[in-house]
Amino acid sequence: MKLFASAAVAALLLANPVLAQAAPKPSAKVTGQLAQLPSVDIPYTKFTLANGLTVIVHEDHKAPIVAVNVWYHVGSKNEPKGRTGFAHLFEHLMFNGSENFNDDWFKALEKLGATDMNGTTNEDRTNYFQNVPTAALDQVLWLESDRMGHLVGAIDKAKLDEQRGVVQNEKRQGQNQPYGQVWDVVTASTYDADHPYGHTVIGEMEDLDAASLDDVKDWFKKYYGPANAVLVLAGDITPAEAKAKAEKYFGDIPSGPPVMRQKAWVAKRTGSQRAEMQDRVPQSRIYKVWNIPQYGTAESDYLALLGDVLVSDKTSRLYQRLVYTDQIATNVGAGVSDSEIGSQFVVTLTVKPGGDVAAVEKAFDEEFQRLLRDGPTPEEVAKVRTLTLSNFVRGVERIGGFGGKSDILAESQVYLGSPDAYKTSLERVRGATAAQLQAAGKAWLTDGDFTLTVTPFPSYTTTAGADRKTMPEAGPTKAPAFVKLERATLSNGIKVILAERHETPQVRLGMLFDAGVAASAGDKAGLTSITTSMLTEGTKNRDGLTISRELAQLGAGINSGSGQDFTQVTLNTLTTTLDPALAIYADVLKNPAFKPEDLDRLKKQAIAGVQQAKQNPQAMSSRILPVLTYGPGSPYGQLTTEASLASISRDDLVRFQTTWLQPKDATLVVVGDTTMQALLPKLEAQLGGWTGAQSKTKAPVQAPPSKGAVYLIDKPGAQQSVIAAGNLLPPRDPNDQAAIDAFNTLFGGDFVSRLNMNLREDKHWSYGAFSGVRDARGSRLFLIRAPVQTDKTAESFTEARKELTDIIGPRPVTPAELAKAQNSLTLSMPGNWETGDAVADSIGELVNYGLPDSYFDEYPADVRAVSVESATAAAKKAIKPDELVWVIVGDRAVIEPKLKALKLDIKVIDADGKPAQ
Repeated sequence: MKLFASAAVAALLLANPVLAQAAPKPSAKVTGQLAQLPSVDIPYTKFTLANGLTVIVHEDHKAPIVAVNVWYHVGSKNEPKGRTGFAHLFEHLMFNGSENFNDDWFKALEKLGATDMNGTTNEDRTNYFQNVPTAALDQVLWLESDRMGHLVGAIDKAKLDEQRGVVQNEKRQGQNQPYGQVWDVVTASTYDADHPYGHTVIGEMEDLDAASLDDVKDWFKKYYGPANAVLVLAGDITPAEAKAKAEKYFGDIPSGPPVMRQKAWVAKRTGSQRAEMQDRVPQSRIYKVWNIPQYGTAESDYLALLGDVLVSDKTSRLYQRLVYTDQIATNVGAGVSDSEIGSQFVVTLTVKPGGDVAAVEKAFDEEFQRLLRDGPTPEEVAKVRTLTLSNFVRGVERIGGFGGKSDILAESQVYLGSPDAYKTSLERVRGATAAQLQAAGKAWLTDGDFTLTVTPFPSYTTTAGADRKTMPEAGPTKAPAFVKLERATLSNGIKVILAERHETPQVRLGMLFDAGVAASAGDKAGLTSITTSMLTEGTKNRDGLTISRELAQLGAGINSGSGQDFTQVTLNTLTTTLDPALAIYADVLKNPAFKPEDLDRLKKQAIAGVQQAKQNPQAMSSRILPVLTYGPGSPYGQLTTEASLASISRDDLVRFQTTWLQPKDATLVVVGDTTMQALLPKLEAQLGGWTGAQSKTKAPVQAPPSKGAVYLIDKPGAQQSVIAAGNLLPPRDPNDQAAIDAFNTLFGGDFVSRLNMNLREDKHWSYGAFSGVRDARGSRLFLIRAPVQTDKTAESFTEARKELTDIIGPRPVTPAELAKAQNSLTLSMPGNWETGDAVADSIGELVNYGLPDSYFDEYPADVRAVSVESATAAAKKAIKPDELVWVIVGDRAVIEPKLKALKLDIKVIDADGKPAQ
């Protein structure tokens, strides 16, 4: 369930859907867990300036940062016919400078150390948010108020054309993904053209092309005044400070005209409508959509819980029937996409490769009708309530970002008129009954459905008030301090590292093993991932469904993942449910069953995932570049294929687990609401008796230099090309790591970096281009990636290659660039450890690379000590033009002629790196 209405329906439609839940009768122990869940209150102070600006303040002094969140009550539903996409276009324009700071927004913010900054638009609102060091708050408020009150004079035709091009590339990039055009069809099929939701947020190309300078200025004057906005300040600030600053920076801005408010328009449908479309996708997918009541209503909340009964973990009705038992689907999803004047209930069913679409829909209909006829079980209701409330608790650990406290307060105020309106939904969830969920389902989901079936397109072939003159100076910045770490060792040798965090009642445990992808070297590619995924599929004491059901009842979750050199199995749970959750976690680690039937099912899902990746241009480049740079024989160059996955046996899993996932060399990282004194006895009781062989050791991977080449992978009909390139650089060296970070930040690691500013802001050929270093204990991979419009593929290649050679040649690092990178790397650090997961990740970095506990405390000084000369030397260490391996994914028939005109020796390969005709 969603307790706040972010515009996530596209993610539900386009990404891999979530899972589900269902079960027998609740025990007193299970239902008691709900009573133990802490009630949630986000204290706030609210006031309104004389010009109508609503200001909400929440104090949270755990870190010296403030979340600044501005919501304008305008979205795509306010757009008249012929002006679609205006709200989203304006979101971009407002990042491009105002009258008194006529420069890129990110240039100002990144040098202040801002984090979690972005702007988004949905049907109902446009928001801008960032977390900033307390010392930089005045500067950010000056900037936010300048674009609210002093923007029109800074908008010119050049900026309009630039951002129009960026938005159009964003639209192309979205449509270029598998299932990327689904939402266009769903929107047009579920809403009439005259409904405010009858067009997509991103708009139509022709409307964007037709937008004039006067059009966009009139749009701004109508909707972006203080009386149509909410400002939330959450974090290291008091209400008195907030009021003084709000009046100083925003108080002189005229209120703006009255705005017409559209009330609820649910657009309930009758009858069943169907549509079919083909797309270049590896699997068929079924979408079912119903129009339902708007955000904040009891019906919407109950239907969201009903969606969780259908889909949220492995014990859910749809997952059990379609994925686990019948094995006719690889993914299922169900949930509510909430919006202000009407919402939608969306179900997605991804048919297994080559599977029967009709059989999947029939099985869904049987389960769906059974749920509507009989209602959910009491245990199902108890479980989804617990999951919803525990997820909400985890979200409010953060002050900013999506689902953080500032976001919740702003959303409640804008949509429901009060910052604490979210509590109504929380209490509704707490008291929800099976009868209420069933009644909502019968009222809204028995009629008016729209079904869209997407099937693979065949592989056809062809023959040939403040001072506006001067920005305020930033105050003194508080030096970031990493959390204090406590260490202990269990009787069996497991090392324990604890970082106490008592702000929210949750605990996160992560068992780190010295394994990773490299541990399966010389073995079957994909073995590491399959082995760790199988851990939660069943133990000698519990089957996979029991594990999933028990964890859901506790509001807990177990996940696993691997890097190049390490594997981690994590447990996230509430403080009140730590004991029973820890018992399940220990069982998963110590006693995996590796049942053949579970392995077969998981392999099918993994194979389907590979097939999906081979249809996604960005995934195609990410998948093949390491193979071509490290070489297929390198532990870091393994390519997971359908064949390698199919060959994995139960014996392989047992051998990997007994070789690598053993306690003697493991480190348990714990972050959260506990103490070492309370924790150690629990760990000793559950894990202390776990014994095993000494884990195998592996030497850091040393790979020879890559051989420069240009590879082309054909993706017929692609609306964008993806350009990627990489070469190897030596293992991590503490003497120049800060210089490598600084170089990468200014070259392609930030929004205002050279690569992105060239391809996105200057040329408008890409929605975003970046560079990065793929870390490892051995040889590392330096890489760049840029999705670009198809007709500019050759030109984008030329510009990217020029940027790579210029920074180590005629256009080396400049002092100004270095200073921006240093600010970006250091000033953002106070906000880097807001969540327990972020702290745990940083501790994992210390463990994985053998870094001292003082590493992060010393890092700012290391970065500040980087000189222009050392940053340039780092660039020369990272970029080896003669060793660069280029991978270009796109429509070969369109892009190859211009690429060949560059006199490139192009090798055409398929998605698995094999030579192609």
